[in-house]
Amino acid sequence: MVLIKELFEKNTMKKVLLTLGLITACFGLYAQDATEGGPQMKFETPVIDYGTIKHKADGQREFVFTNTGNAPLIISNARGSCGCTVPTWPKEPIAPGAVGKIGVKYDTNRIGKFTKTITLTTNTSQKNKVLTIKGEILKPAEAPHAPSKPKKSPLEVN
Repeated sequence: MVLIKELFEKNTMKKVLLTLGLITACFGLYAQDATEGGPQMKFETPVIDYGTIKHKADGQREFVFTNTGNAPLIISNARGSCGCTVPTWPKEPIAPGAVGKIGVKYDTNRIGKFTKTITLTTNTSQKNKVLTIKGEILKPAEAPHAPSKPKKSPLEVN
């Protein structure tokens, strides 16, 4: 009892309670913001696996999503993790319940395994959404060597 009285006298308890109250209020505001609604993106899959494909094969794929929220969805930007990954996205708002597509073209001139990302900037509560593409590009088959013409002898005349 004496210890509690000393804490109140030194204002330490007031500081502790004030800090806990502020932390609780911040969590409450964050939770309220996330449940208010607004646009939401639900993807059929956030990862596209190209599998193993041939060199210079078609690198075009699509991510399909639905706006499951209650407000128009706006995608303000889409950025590939490198120049070999080029995204396209709808520039118009996507209405609630509507379906949209994010196109991605990977440069299949590059050989070997790859994992790349596409970062979307949106007006959802999450703000950014990261999508992933992965796969492997096979080395091109080498052309058969043409038979070489036998070397002529220095003594041979044409």
